[in-house]
Amino acid sequence: MSNYHIKHLEEYWQVYRKSLRNPEVFWEEIAEEHFLWRKRWDTVLDWDFSKPEVKWYEGAELNITENCIDRHLTTRADKTAILFEPNDPTAIAEHITYRQLHERVCKFANVLKDQGVQKGDRVCIYLPMIPELAISVLACARIGAIHSVVFAGFSATALATRINDCDCKIVLTSDGSYRGNKTIDLKGIVDEALTSCPGIEKVLVAKRTNTDISMKSGRDQWLQPLLDAASKECEATIMKAEDPLFILYTSGSTGKPKGMVHTTGGYMIYTAYTFKNIFQYRENDVYWCTADIGWITGHSYIVYGPLANGATTVLFEGVPSYPDFGRFWEIVQKHKITQFYTAPTAIRALAKENLDFVEKYDLSSLKVLGTVGEPINEEAWHWYNENIGKRKSPIVDTWWQTETGGIMIAPIPFATPTIPTYATLPLPGIQPTLMNEQGEELKNNQQEGRLCIKFPWPSMARTIWGNHERYRETYFSTYKNMYFTGDGAFRDAVGYYRITGRVDDVIIVSGHNLGTAPIEDAINEHPAVAESAIVGYPHDIKGNALYGYITLKETGESRDQDNLRKEINQLITERIGPIAKLNKIQFTNGLPKTRSGKIMRRILRKIAEKDTSNLGDISTLLNPEVVKGIIENTF
Repeated sequence: MSNYHIKHLEEYWQVYRKSLRNPEVFWEEIAEEHFLWRKRWDTVLDWDFSKPEVKWYEGAELNITENCIDRHLTTRADKTAILFEPNDPTAIAEHITYRQLHERVCKFANVLKDQGVQKGDRVCIYLPMIPELAISVLACARIGAIHSVVFAGFSATALATRINDCDCKIVLTSDGSYRGNKTIDLKGIVDEALTSCPGIEKVLVAKRTNTDISMKSGRDQWLQPLLDAASKECEATIMKAEDPLFILYTSGSTGKPKGMVHTTGGYMIYTAYTFKNIFQYRENDVYWCTADIGWITGHSYIVYGPLANGATTVLFEGVPSYPDFGRFWEIVQKHKITQFYTAPTAIRALAKENLDFVEKYDLSSLKVLGTVGEPINEEAWHWYNENIGKRKSPIVDTWWQTETGGIMIAPIPFATPTIPTYATLPLPGIQPTLMNEQGEELKNNQQEGRLCIKFPWPSMARTIWGNHERYRETYFSTYKNMYFTGDGAFRDAVGYYRITGRVDDVIIVSGHNLGTAPIEDAINEHPAVAESAIVGYPHDIKGNALYGYITLKETGESRDQDNLRKEINQLITERIGPIAKLNKIQFTNGLPKTRSGKIMRRILRKIAEKDTSNLGDISTLLNPEVVKGIIENTF
C-alpha cells in the first residue's frame, strides 16, 4: 500500500499508527516514492527541541522547481499548471501549461541572475495576484535565491521593515494592482519604503495597470523587456535539503514581525503530501485556493503543494464582492472547480448576502470544500455545507500556522466524519498533545488545554531569520521538548481537536478559563448577528470581564438594541453558561481585520481597556477606518 493517498478512515488509522511507530521510516518512504532527488540523504531526521534544532533529509540534494515543473514535462507538458483568473470578469482567463511555466520560470530566473542575484541572496517580492507572482517565487527557487513575499496590501512602513530585516538586495513589484473597482499604486508604496532601505540595489517592475509611475534611473527597470531578452533555458541550482527556500513574516504579538525560515526538502515533502490527501486531488481536477500568495496558505497550497502534484491551481486576482457577491460562484461554474479552499471571514461575508448570488450558478463540480485562517463558526459551517457543498462535499476545517508550513490537523474527505467547528484529527506524522498551565500533559480525552506538538514534522520552520533565540523563546521555552503553538484546544471523547483560539484569547473570568471562540459561536447564532469578537478587560471583582464587539447583518438594525443585548446574553447563557455573559456589548459597523481576514483582537482589547494612545501601526489593516468608528462609539 502506498501511504501517499489515504482514502478511508481505516486506512488513515493504519497510516497514522505507522507514522507514530517509526516516523523516520514513514517519511523516508514518502520521500523515496514520490520525488526527484539529485542526491539521497544520509540521515532522515536529526533533532533536538532544547536547542531547538531540526534537520530533515540531511545530505540530500534537490531543486524544488524540478519537482514542481520539470518532472511533469514528460507526462503533463500541455496540462494547465496555473489558471489565472483576472480581477476584471470580462477579461479572458489565462491558462499557463507546465511547458509554458517552465519557460517563463527559466526566463525570470535568468533575469534575476543577470541582475546579480546569487544563491542565498534574499529577494523581496511585492506583487499583486498575477502570474508574475507565482513565477517569480519559482524563479528564485530555481537559482537558490531566498524569496521573501510581502503581501501587496501592506504599507510602505511594513514593507521597509521586512526588506531591512532580511537584507534583501532586489525588489520585484508592479506599476499598480487592481482590487475590485480600485487601483492601488504599488510602485509608489515601494518608492516610499525604499527611502529607508539602503540595501536595495535594483527594482524590477511588471506592467499591470499601465499607470504613470516614476522610475528611478540606475535602480528601476521594466521587467518585460528583460524577460523578452532572456534565455528560456536555466539549469536548476542544486540545493541541500536544509538550505533555506523562503522567509515569510508573521506578526508577533509584541515587537517586530518574525521572519519564519522554511527550508527546501522537508517543506516540499510535507506540502505535497498534505495537499494530495486533504484535498483528495485527482489528475483532472481544477483546484482553487482563494488566498493570496503573500500568506503561507498561498505559498503551500497555491504554489508548491499543488505544482509538486502536477495539479491545475487557480490564481485569482480579484475579490469576492466584485462585480457582485456571486463572483466566487461564477468562477466555480466557469472553470468547473473541484476543490475550493477559502477563509471563514469570506464565507461569513457571503452568507450575509442574498442567496440569489449563489443559486444562479452551477456548483455541481465541487467535490471538497476547505476553510483556513481561523476556526469556522457553526452557523457559517452550515451555510457553506448546505448552500455551496449541497451537503455532498465534505468541509475540511484545516488548522495550521505560518510556522508549521503545512496543514497539521484536518479531516480527510470521505474518510474522517466531520463535526462543525472541529479540525478533527492530526495528519500522519503529527503528534499533538494538550498541556495545562502547570506544564503537565493532559492525556485523557474530554479536556481543554494548550496545544503543543511533541515530535518534529518535515515542514516546520527552522528558525526566525537572524534571531534564533527569539525562535527558541517563542516556541520552545514554555514546555520542555515541545513546540508550543500558542493556541488552546479541546479534545473530545473520540480524540477530535477543536481549536478554541489563541491562548491570549483565553480569558480568565472569576477563575474560569473562557475561550473566546465558543462564546463568539453562540453570539453568531443570533439571526441578527453577522460577526462578533470578544475580548477581556480589567474588572474589580471578576479580575476580567467580557467585552463584545458585534456587527449586525443590517447596519442600523432597527430593533431595540437593549433588547438585542439581552437576547445575545441569553444565547450565551444557554450555550455556555451565565459565567460567559458579556458585561459590555458594543454594536459596530465592522471589526478591524488583517488582510488575511483575521480579527485584530489586540486592538479591540486596547480599546476595551480605554488605552487608545498606542494602537501600533494600523495602516496594514484591511479596514483601518473601522477602528476610528469603534473608538468614537465606546462606552
